Amino acid sequence: MIAIVVFVLFLIAFAWLSMSGSAPDVSIWPILGLCLLFAGCFAAGVYIAAILGVLGVVTGFVFSDRPFYNFLGSIAWTTSSNYVLIALPLFLLMGELLLRSGVSAKLYKALNLWLNRVPGGLLHTNILSCATFSAMSGSSIATAATMGSVALPQFEGTAYDKKVVLGSLAAGGALGSLIPPGTILIIYALLTNTSVGGLYAAALLPALLVTALCLGVIFLHGTRNPLPQAATRIPLRAKLKGSLGIVPTLILIALVLGTIYGGLATPTEAAAFGVVGAAAFALIEGKLTLKTINESALAAARNTAMVGLILIGAFVLNYVLTSLRVPQSVAQMIGELPVPGWAIMTGIILLYVAMGTIMEGFSMVVTTIPVIFPVVMQLGYDPIWFGVMVTLLVEIALITPPDGTVMYVLQGLRKNGPITDIFQGVIPFVGAYMLAVLLLLLFPGLALIFE
Repeated sequence: MIAIVVFVLFLIAFAWLSMSGSAPDVSIWPILGLCLLFAGCFAAGVYIAAILGVLGVVTGFVFSDRPFYNFLGSIAWTTSSNYVLIALPLFLLMGELLLRSGVSAKLYKALNLWLNRVPGGLLHTNILSCATFSAMSGSSIATAATMGSVALPQFEGTAYDKKVVLGSLAAGGALGSLIPPGTILIIYALLTNTSVGGLYAAALLPALLVTALCLGVIFLHGTRNPLPQAATRIPLRAKLKGSLGIVPTLILIALVLGTIYGGLATPTEAAAFGVVGAAAFALIEGKLTLKTINESALAAARNTAMVGLILIGAFVLNYVLTSLRVPQSVAQMIGELPVPGWAIMTGIILLYVAMGTIMEGFSMVVTTIPVIFPVVMQLGYDPIWFGVMVTLLVEIALITPPDGTVMYVLQGLRKNGPITDIFQGVIPFVGAYMLAVLLLLLFPGLALIFE
């Protein structure tokens, strides 16, 4: 699918250049042949990193007369040694340590003490605990896996609708990409040379908006489908005492986000603080064993290697396309179309929503941003605002059937039941996310208020 999208844009650019008389003398058939070849690779399930790299190299050999291959080593080295990218494995390692430390269970129990009698009860706890954990982990997958493993046992034998339970956990888990320190924001910053700190500041209010909308969905569900209230009220003193379980979370958030917003550390340095803090709390809980460290490091290394290979492949493709002036030509052509900018941006948003139904969010970003970003800049949109919008669309992709990664993570945590339960339960929350996209499109100041 993405190969088709890339090469359709490629065709548009060559068509425009042909009309201006500056296109190279290239037959249309090689382009169509490459399009079909790589569409077949995607359909066959070939790894995205390999496809991107080969796509870039083959495109260079077919359409370029420059020795671009002399620069491939430099591209790979520059990409993998970027200082901003160091934050990614550190945040992944922090999330893995938190997953095994027991901090998440204390967070969930502490929040539930205050929310158990609100219409919707434990469902509110699902959203807020996921949102809070996201401010430490930066990963939707880690958030869904951690809070799902903590929350699902709490609903066994209760009157809660299991579909709504699963839907709320999926929606809450997806927040890990948007709430700082979301790793998608780091990747976007790397691809577009945008400030990570600026993206973190811009994402804060939209993240709160999405959280509030999801809580609103649960509140409406709770009022329409009331559950029996708890037999006894929990005394205020017991609530305050139980709330001590959220202290480790607040300390970690202060270590990570507080140092970034306070100007005391870069996102990379803040990630290092977070790893140290997560290790310290794991030690306090008696969970910092050699086995825990080994498992956390291996999991973080696997994910980092996957992300690194995809980024290298994406940068190779980006270099070749830029050398051929494909993104610049597409941006210029679209900018000259006799339609308003908001209409083109709406089309871009709908494209991302459609792609999210069949593609994993991270792959969607690294394969489209090199072509889409120049178009957005040509239209005059703010790069920080667009980064927040893309990340929000990635969250929708994570919970959109049939390829929503977060939903499959939750399904893996269940003892039984079809995945269609999650598909049905997440639909109202997808609506909440789409409403947030609409509000961000109509009121871009929501993401730029702290600039």
